Amino acid sequence: MKIETIAAQATHKIDPATGAVAPPIYLSTTFERDEDGEYPRGYTYSRSTNPNREALEECLALLEGGASAAAFSSGMAAISTVFMALSPGDHVVLPNDCYHGTTRVMEEVFSQWGLASSKVDMSRPDQVREAVLPNTRVIWVETPSNPLLKITDLGEIAEIAHHAGAMCVCDNTWPSPLLQQPLALGADLAMHSTTKYLGGHEDVMGGALVAREENDFFRKVRLIQNNCGAVLAPFDSWLTLRGIRTLHLRMTAHSANAMQIARFLQDHSRVEAVHYPGLEGHPGHAIASRQMSGFGGMLSFQVQGGKEAAMQVAAGVRLFVRATSLGGTQSLIEHRASIEGATTNTPKNLLRVSVGLENAGDLIEDLSQALDGVGRDR
Repeated sequence: MKIETIAAQATHKIDPATGAVAPPIYLSTTFERDEDGEYPRGYTYSRSTNPNREALEECLALLEGGASAAAFSSGMAAISTVFMALSPGDHVVLPNDCYHGTTRVMEEVFSQWGLASSKVDMSRPDQVREAVLPNTRVIWVETPSNPLLKITDLGEIAEIAHHAGAMCVCDNTWPSPLLQQPLALGADLAMHSTTKYLGGHEDVMGGALVAREENDFFRKVRLIQNNCGAVLAPFDSWLTLRGIRTLHLRMTAHSANAMQIARFLQDHSRVEAVHYPGLEGHPGHAIASRQMSGFGGMLSFQVQGGKEAAMQVAAGVRLFVRATSLGGTQSLIEHRASIEGATTNTPKNLLRVSVGLENAGDLIEDLSQALDGVGRDR
């Protein structure tokens, strides 16, 4: 089946009891044993197994072309589970431009557990090779990166990881499985904050890990998921699966709108730089064109005039919402360095944009008036 059909129909079953087309939500925490003490229906306790979460996990594995998936209560729970499955003394190579929560949890939590890490520019394979140590167990990739939208050659980094006896883990949140297939390119695990494009409506939080192979490491992931309990709730699983049904349509629209906005920003006199891999002048455009089927709905741009000018633009928009998230139907804008805090490497004049599903012309008009208003009294 094509991926659009998988998104629209995977794991969809008619309810045998009622004939309902929409799947029921199984809120029960407890399931009945038979007379022999067995669980013939396959469910024991909802932390361990639940029909809604099971359906979502099966769908995610199909979307990513993986062998198995595990759904968590948040993207951070999924990220943390990868690090929890490692051992004290292990080493992780991280991107120097990626979601700040990934680096923070490593540096503020897992370093105390005995994990070591290095940060490099993942768009430079030579830096990745130099960072690999005998105890490197994971090379973490995020492409496009957050917030500078750098592009990493997934196949080459996976090869480096495997040569070193390490795993390649790819945060595939921004492209979604519709635009990028990390496992087919050599990655061992794909990670998602399902809160974003998979859920797609800014009303459900979750995370997921999808494995290329059902191996010992992923069995350990499953063990942590069950024993530590950061599982996705039944209703949240149901909402996420409902969001996936329109994923192929939404990602097409997000990408088309983002391309139009990126081209507009590229030509605006008050914009210093635009970061979007769909632009021909982007340093990673050739690689992105090869490993992605579309360039996604995320972009960032730098405003001439520094932080103050960028903040004025963010304050001047009318359609864009000033908020920290992405992947929903409405367009969001934020001054990213303010979110990341004092240790950020993000340029102070950078604004990150999650392009929604509104009319692209309306969004461009909004950005235009905000940019033209820089320096004026409001």
